[in-house]
Amino acid sequence: QVQLVESGGGLVQPGGSLRLSCAISDFTLAYTGMAWFRQAPGKEREGVACIMVSSGSTYYADSVRGRFAISRDNAKNTVYLQMNSLKPEDTAIYYCAAGVRAIATLFPFEGDSYDYWGQGTQVTVSS
Repeated sequence: QVQLVESGGGLVQPGGSLRLSCAISDFTLAYTGMAWFRQAPGKEREGVACIMVSSGSTYYADSVRGRFAISRDNAKNTVYLQMNSLKPEDTAIYYCAAGVRAIATLFPFEGDSYDYWGQGTQVTVSS
């Protein structure tokens, strides 16, 4: 069973930075896409960043474009989310996800496109 474990969340002041990590237990699968989602209290889950495995192309939600960056390190079986210029509205539980189906490349911001999920890590942006 593939396991995804997020880390790096915490409390940060507005304007600060955090880097989230997602360690994937099995990096040998033929993944199609990897992504970060978030869910704030009382809100629906939303995709914030994704990376296509074959092309390396990255995509971002409008709300985070220019501030967040997704990357992957094959040697460390890890996907990262670098978050800069954080705002209070970025407060949420952040989840990483990995997909093995082609649908992840067609609908990268749809949660149903992904097959494996982490347990989430809390990010709180507050002064």
